[in-house]
This record gives sequence, structure tokens and C-alpha cells, in this order.
Amino acid sequence: MGRIIAIANQKGGVGKTTTAFNLAACLAQEGKKVLVVDVDPQANATSGLGIDPSTVEATIFECIVDGYPAEGAIIPAGMEGLDLIPSRIDVVGAEIELMKRQRREFALAQILAPIKDNYDYLLIDCSPSLGAVTVAALTAADSVIIPVQAEYFAIEGVAQLLNTIRIVKSRTRPDLEIEGFLLTMYDARLRLANQIYEELKGHFGDMVFSTVIPRNIKLSESPSHGLPVILYDPDSRGAIAYIQLARELIARGRRRKNQKTEK
Repeated sequence: MGRIIAIANQKGGVGKTTTAFNLAACLAQEGKKVLVVDVDPQANATSGLGIDPSTVEATIFECIVDGYPAEGAIIPAGMEGLDLIPSRIDVVGAEIELMKRQRREFALAQILAPIKDNYDYLLIDCSPSLGAVTVAALTAADSVIIPVQAEYFAIEGVAQLLNTIRIVKSRTRPDLEIEGFLLTMYDARLRLANQIYEELKGHFGDMVFSTVIPRNIKLSESPSHGLPVILYDPDSRGAIAYIQLARELIARGRRRKNQKTEK
């Protein structure tokens, strides 16, 4: 059964989209079947995987608003085992459309249910907001990865998202888990970056990924070439970090499965 993971943080510029498509590519590199679901109107995960949003026939918008089947919106994303449901600016309209509906929180879960078991991982790239589409993404998800930038106000910025996750758990998705907190844009030379990591570990313990994502020029360059960093420069520090993250995520899944078996 596929695991749906929302990648969310209402704060922009924390490496959320960079994580979505690079982690997806590295999971595919590890032999997993992966679907990226881009629900961000900026469509940066779509373009980062080399897809021009203006050229696609159907996006997540058509799925949400028009009832278009998810299977019909899926396109290959340039690597074996890696697919995409693209986005475009129209998704802003999906927020308005969803607000008119009853049970709007379950819209994305219903869209993804028929295809969930076709993949090992479905990664949802959420928009930098806590609107209706993001709540629907959290309701559809089994777990959430929360990218946290290595900066002074990082932990304060997480509080609002954690509150939203608590509300979703209490109302629509009681089994929603935090997959992990991921420190991004990390510079080991800076004392502050190390303090932020230690503070995260102090607050959240094992929920913090051991892998940290460094500041790396190749991570910044690769989207302009329409390539995940693992294809753009596989020897770069950014590519190595995301491969480590993919392996850590896979290992967490194995541990979770073993714990359930033991129970």
C-alpha cells in the first residue's frame, strides 16, 4: 500500500518544493515507485521536474474542480519510477471552489484513493499557506514532512502548522503522523545552524531527521534545467543529502512495519 506524505510549511522559502521533487527523484533512484502531487499554484515542483505547466492537458485543478480522474492527469517525470500530477496557477481557484463544498477536507483523499496502491510513495507538495487545499492534503496524507530552515525564527514558524495538524487529527484524519522535521539550508560553519538543529532535537527528539540538507548551489541551479539534483549533478552535496534522506525515510518505513508486526 502506498504511503501518502504531505510536505508542508506555511512559511515560504524553507525548501519545501526543493524537498518534494528531489526526495521523490531519490526515492525513485532507490527503486521505489513514486508520484509527486503538485498542489502549489506556483507549480515549482512541476517545472522543477522539467514539465511546462502550460503544456499539460490536465492538472490537480481539473481533478479537484471538475472531478477529472487522477489516473488521467498523471504524466511521466523523466525518471523510471517517477510520475507527476502537475499544477498550474488555476489551483488558486480550487481554494475558492473547495470553500463552497461540504466535506471539502476529503477532496484530495477521494482523488488519490484509486491510485494510492500503484505507488510506494505519493508526495504532496503543498502551497506555503494553510488554506483549504493544504488542509485537504493533510487529510489525505498518512504523514507530514516539515522542512525547517536553519534560521532564528524557524521553530516559532512551525507552531501554526503544528496547530493545524492537531486540528486535522481531531476532526478528519486521526491517524495523521509527523514523518519528521527536516532541517534545510544548513551551513555547518554557522553556530546558529547547529543551535537550531539542537533546539529541534530538544523539542522533537527522534522526529527530527538525522539527514540535514545543506546550502548548495547545485540545488538552486537544477530547477532551472528542469532536473532534480540527482540527475543534474549526482556528486553534489545536495544530491548526496537527498539520497541519504530517501534512505532514511525508507528505513523509517521498515521500522514502522516491524513494530506493527511485533504488536
